[in-house]
Amino acid sequence: MECKSDERGFFARSWCRQEFESHGLNSNLAQCSVSFNHLRGTLRGMHYQAAPHGEAKLIRCTRGSIFDVAIDLRPSSPTFKQWTSATLSSENRRMLYVPEGCAHGFLTLEDNCEVFYQISEFYAPEAGRGVRWNDAAFGILWPGEVRVISSRDASYPDFA
Repeated sequence: MECKSDERGFFARSWCRQEFESHGLNSNLAQCSVSFNHLRGTLRGMHYQAAPHGEAKLIRCTRGSIFDVAIDLRPSSPTFKQWTSATLSSENRRMLYVPEGCAHGFLTLEDNCEVFYQISEFYAPEAGRGVRWNDAAFGILWPGEVRVISSRDASYPDFA
């Protein structure tokens, strides 16, 4: 995101279909969603949608800060079962792109965090899947204690 600054503040383009396409990224935009999280230490994830409903996501934290994680679950990928992360905050305005076939989740680093998602496909509840946030198969190094998590997210089985 390139900011053009002046005495008023700044203006920046946060998404451009042509730019995404030029980098070989999915440029479809089917829906946008917001997640609000009351407490620091809230973990959401690790979620994905099974084919043919796979979603590419562009995630940005618009209030507070999060530790955002993507896990590559594509068996033919050279980074299969590897994870990447980024600290996203309203201060740094960074975004994370998560391609189809990758699980996504985050841990809030402060109270009252809001997360904005741009998503390439419509939500299909029957295609909803997940992997466990603390599965040894991935070895994610979370930067803080998980204090709030849904029973669904806490109980995914070991990754095969």
